Amino acid sequence: MQRKKITVKDVIELKKAGKKITMLTAYDYPVALILDQAGIDIILVGDSLGNVVLGYDSTVPVSMDEMVHHTKAVKRATKYALLAADMPFMSFNVSLKQTVINAGRFVKDAGADAVKIEGENKRILRMIRAVVDSGIPVIGHLGLTPQTAMILGGYKVQGKTAQAAKEILEQALCLEKAGCFSIVLECVPFALSEVISKRLKIPVIGIGAGAGCDGQVLVSYDMFGLQERITPKFVKKYLDLSRQMSDAVKKYIRDVRQSSFPGKEHSFIMPNEELDRFLSQDKS
Repeated sequence: MQRKKITVKDVIELKKAGKKITMLTAYDYPVALILDQAGIDIILVGDSLGNVVLGYDSTVPVSMDEMVHHTKAVKRATKYALLAADMPFMSFNVSLKQTVINAGRFVKDAGADAVKIEGENKRILRMIRAVVDSGIPVIGHLGLTPQTAMILGGYKVQGKTAQAAKEILEQALCLEKAGCFSIVLECVPFALSEVISKRLKIPVIGIGAGAGCDGQVLVSYDMFGLQERITPKFVKKYLDLSRQMSDAVKKYIRDVRQSSFPGKEHSFIMPNEELDRFLSQDKS
């Protein structure tokens, strides 16, 4: 059956049909092309770009220009998946006008289908409503929100007490009411995510939130095993590309130093008569 472009409506219908939603991050054309052709539902250009691609210590330094630049690259490869982009730190909480302008850059300039906004408070809810009212779909993000992790006490599981769990549930309901078509729920107990997923009409996509969510998201570089950093408990490594790539580089270095690469099969030839003519000219 021929595939078609996935829309916001399609994502919501997946939940209604009881079908799990798949999401992975991409930051460049080659990875996005692989994800899109493999059949992923949603590609997220996450602000995890800062950690895994740009070498920052956190997501906080990532700028709008950097996010738009990488979203453009991902867009060029994305034909079928719904393309969402993270609004980076301080791009959505200064003013309503600036928030809508920044969200608009992702859609108008970079070709994203939706934006993702972290957090939930009265100010952020106003920003989300303004973006939705402008015609731009929004994915919310609750639980562990990396942009404000220090306020939460670091990169820790959220919602472990009854009161904290109640607050996250109420926040999720507020995001749904504000117009989000989906939310990402990060690092919360699986029992809480299961309750939230059942209570909300919109899809709940988990990362470190257990199997009870309507879908799952991971940082692609984590599941590919493409970096040597601490791997969160919730990550399943499907590959060990970091080791495989390191081994390949070592083999390349050996081959070059031993003159076994490039071989004849990697080289171009000149017709013999032209070679003879060239060599005779060189001697003269």
